[in-house]
Amino acid sequence: MGQFYETIPDSLLQWIRDQKMFWVATAPLSPSGHVNISPKGGPYFGVLDPKTFWYMDLTGSGNETISHLYEPQNARITVMFNAFEGLPRIVRLFGHGRALEYGTPEFAKFVEEHDVKTIPGSRAIIIVDIHQVGSSCGYSVPYYDFKEHRTTLNNFFAKKAEKFEQGKTSESMERYWALKNAWSMDGLPGLEIGRKTGKEEGVVPIEKMVGPKAPRENGVVGNRFQPRQSLFQFAMLLFWALVGGVIAHIAKDTLAQYLSV
Repeated sequence: MGQFYETIPDSLLQWIRDQKMFWVATAPLSPSGHVNISPKGGPYFGVLDPKTFWYMDLTGSGNETISHLYEPQNARITVMFNAFEGLPRIVRLFGHGRALEYGTPEFAKFVEEHDVKTIPGSRAIIIVDIHQVGSSCGYSVPYYDFKEHRTTLNNFFAKKAEKFEQGKTSESMERYWALKNAWSMDGLPGLEIGRKTGKEEGVVPIEKMVGPKAPRENGVVGNRFQPRQSLFQFAMLLFWALVGGVIAHIAKDTLAQYLSV
């Protein structure tokens, strides 16, 4: 039977900390944008208090979560945990998220205060301010045995950092972020350091979608986010309103002349 709480209850705190993976869901505000769900693994998360959850965001080819958190009036986020052993259980943390980017004073302060061990590829700390916690049964979720965490991602960025330290500037994390993390698949702004580096070093971001709905320019998307089209529609509406006003004025003068005859 499902239950809801305003904060994480004591009965769930240790269970959450013991989990080996979780999922993060976010979405843009546009109804035609793409809902994103990201699996997260490793010992890179924690609970600050019953209303605050955090995790360390590792670099990847996508950047949807941070883009959605940065979108004005958005920042909605849901974190889901699932029991794969023992009693069946699903826990969701509903809230709004904040991104503390690597290299910022806010990131450095959080890491120091909470003794967080960063690794090559750490790109942000995501903080979730929780306003609702949902717990449900999970009776249909299968059993799985945890084997071990994958090390592929960690090894990849460790080698990349080593090459950069040896003088290969093209291997910098900032250039990688500019290439793959500067914009979301819907054309929303992503990592600030990625966009900054892209402008300064001329790094062209990769195309993340194909087909007619793919983003055509930074911030302008095929059939979803269309600020230019909206501006055009507003201009046309204004134009026809003016035309209508002129016609009405002429008609009024003509009618007045006719009646005066």
